[in-house]
Amino acid sequence: MDPNQMLISVLVPLGAMAMVFGIVYLFKKENLAMIEKGMNPKSYKPAPYNNLKYGLLLVGSGIGLLLAYLIDLASTVIDAQENASIYFALIAIFGGLGLIFSYRIEKKELPGKNDL
Repeated sequence: MDPNQMLISVLVPLGAMAMVFGIVYLFKKENLAMIEKGMNPKSYKPAPYNNLKYGLLLVGSGIGLLLAYLIDLASTVIDAQENASIYFALIAIFGGLGLIFSYRIEKKELPGKNDL
């Protein structure tokens, strides 16, 4: 067995266990800090419109991916180059537009918020 493979086979599980331990430790520490301040750590407040935000992000990314595919398909008829950067750009643009649209919806429907 290669020494690098042996090192990886030992370090990857150790790193994963250290990450899990660190996450659990930080959650416990956060709960203890909340108890010291007199707060209830078990009171869970879900973020409003969270599903809307992720849904619009995925829809925007899908529209960007579809548009990039159509542009790439149209450009391969003329030129046989691969346009990988257009995929990333349009996914980012339309995903960002989906998040902005989600923000505008949340801002209009949440009571007590001032309009910009």
